[in-house]
Amino acid sequence: IINPSEDILKEYQVRQNIWGIEQKKLSKIKNIQSKTLNNEKIELLANIEVPGDIQSVKNNKASGIGLFRTEFLFMNRKNLPNEEEQFEIYKSVARSMKDKTVVIRTLDSGADKLTSADTTISANPALGLRAIRLCLSEPQLFNIQLRAILRASKFGKIKILIPMLSSLSELRQTKLLIERAKKSLANQKILYNNNIKIGGMIEVPAVAINAELFAQELDFLSIGTNDLIQYTLAIDRTDDRVSHLYNPLHPAILKLIDITIKAGKKYNKQVSICGEMAGDSKLTKLLLGMGLRHFSMHPSRILSVKKQVLNSNTKKLVPWSNKILKTKESETIETIIHKINQ
Repeated sequence: IINPSEDILKEYQVRQNIWGIEQKKLSKIKNIQSKTLNNEKIELLANIEVPGDIQSVKNNKASGIGLFRTEFLFMNRKNLPNEEEQFEIYKSVARSMKDKTVVIRTLDSGADKLTSADTTISANPALGLRAIRLCLSEPQLFNIQLRAILRASKFGKIKILIPMLSSLSELRQTKLLIERAKKSLANQKILYNNNIKIGGMIEVPAVAINAELFAQELDFLSIGTNDLIQYTLAIDRTDDRVSHLYNPLHPAILKLIDITIKAGKKYNKQVSICGEMAGDSKLTKLLLGMGLRHFSMHPSRILSVKKQVLNSNTKKLVPWSNKILKTKESETIETIIHKINQ
């Protein structure tokens, strides 16, 4: 808001004060374990972009890092980070978190997050050469990052997350390159965790529909709801003209999330959500009822989501969630969610 009037400034001052009061209330549950009323443990992880975010992760008592967006290490610079620079950053994050999980997502460059690795811009960047597609087309770039992550895995509980998978062939190519990176380190007698877990982002509808196939070949699944909504509803979330159509409660979105959670349960693979939906406390009870037990979000959202977790009984939420999954209209879904949260 440019040149806000006195009335607008007063309105936002009131909002700021209300927010401050709410934060003080939430700070009282900071050290309480994240468990439901029926004693189910719920993992609340944090998303980070740079190592400097670690303090906020610790302040909000996150149970680990569910998403380290490494593309921010590559942005706003002429030269790409080399293996040693990346290794030192990943190692420092792993050491800071000690025995807690650190999920490192490989370079998710392209679309609205450009780096010097993006040498050409396609007519439709959200659907172009980005994320794992870019990495597979630039194996040397990818190998540098994989080696750095693998080297850092010796210093903490690191997992690798692959963004924007759209086919099993992409996944298999990626796993082959990971094995090559491991072999190159072994040949140099450099230590790493040979049993490092590999997960995949579920953000392309084709993968969500075939979630069972991917659950069989991955160690864990992470639902990226931001892009999943964008691709499923054919809406550019950065375009103000259509952003009002961006709807996490569209029945098709909930159905794809449900398919993925059920695939994880069937093959005993952990499923998390790392998109904005995970940090929206209004949706926490819905997602718990759908069977989600791992949430990853901006550190500042953790306590508000924890508050919902502490006031939830997952067994009682299942019928509500089943009812929502059978509902055809988003407006009706919103009404039901409002009742759940009362």
